[in-house]
Amino acid sequence: MGENDNGQRAFASFRVLTTDSDTSERTMLFRNMAQLFSFVSDRCDDDQVNQYDEALCRLAEYVEIEARAHVAKILAPLERAPGTVVLRLANDAIEVAHPLLEFSTVLSDDDLIDIIANQTEEHRIAIASRNGVNERVGEAIVEHGDGASVVRLVQNPKAEFARETLAKLIKRAQQDAALADDLRGRNDIDWSSVRNEIDEASEKVLQAIPQSNVALDPVTASKINAVVYNRLRARAGFNAQEWKVAYNQVKGLADRRQLDDRALARFARFGYGHHSAAGIAVMLKVGPEIVVRWLASQDYAAFTVALKALGLNADLYEAIVATLPWRDLPSEEEKQMVLSRFKALELEDAREIFALWRAHSFRKKGPSLERYSA
Repeated sequence: MGENDNGQRAFASFRVLTTDSDTSERTMLFRNMAQLFSFVSDRCDDDQVNQYDEALCRLAEYVEIEARAHVAKILAPLERAPGTVVLRLANDAIEVAHPLLEFSTVLSDDDLIDIIANQTEEHRIAIASRNGVNERVGEAIVEHGDGASVVRLVQNPKAEFARETLAKLIKRAQQDAALADDLRGRNDIDWSSVRNEIDEASEKVLQAIPQSNVALDPVTASKINAVVYNRLRARAGFNAQEWKVAYNQVKGLADRRQLDDRALARFARFGYGHHSAAGIAVMLKVGPEIVVRWLASQDYAAFTVALKALGLNADLYEAIVATLPWRDLPSEEEKQMVLSRFKALELEDAREIFALWRAHSFRKKGPSLERYSA
């Protein structure tokens, strides 16, 4: 009997234990399983992660809040954690959810937005404290949050704000002097630009907010301009840290059986290029380094064959190509060229090409997708 068979039998015994043992045994097993996973998480394949996910979810039903809080603290810092149990505990009581909401990179923006809308103000405060809150998540906090979570968001130097969110914050600041002070202290906001985009009702408060006593030095201004410029480049350029976070979030989505065409469409819609690329890697069941190499080499042919093999339609293909974090931003001519090739390629041909590539890809000098498609 192989190691995998032994693992299967072990997890089967865990499922029996959830109904046959007392609370102390379940609690001990729950804690020990989470601790064991934290030691081996970087070496687990998808099937093993799914087994831990299933067992931990089952055990979570039978243990007290102290045990769930303990396990949440163990899972919170892991880059790769079982997606279903993480989301379940993140929706638990705040004593359980807090470390996951503040620190877990497995939770996606959609997960956080759903929690913001449906959980407590304490949950929103924890999310507002994350080391990085993007525009969509910040907008949800301002939309659903009370004063405490909104103040925490504005005080977070790693929080990003869309123009519409800033306009709402400025209106709130008319009745909240502390919030106005916090807004005034943010040097990453171009108030002269905001002034032209908000309505006249906020003009009086806006006049007072930019009057900060802290001078904005040229170095800081240059960094801010660089951030704005990079965002205006429409996601061109690969970022290793963003890729790591996106890949682990996509794996968590796959753990919950929610990685599909609709998920890819959402990534493209909101400009999540690294998530789109990670989703393609997971759905194709290829190593992440393969997709990273395609991006680095501007390998349009590889993506054309691969996405056709996944059965995507032309509209979704076009949106994903425009979103991916290529080394250089594709020109309009290149986008139209690859779209026409995608439409001309038959589904069965694409799947045959991709299967041939997969069969030979690990040879020392295996042929590339581009050679096959040619």
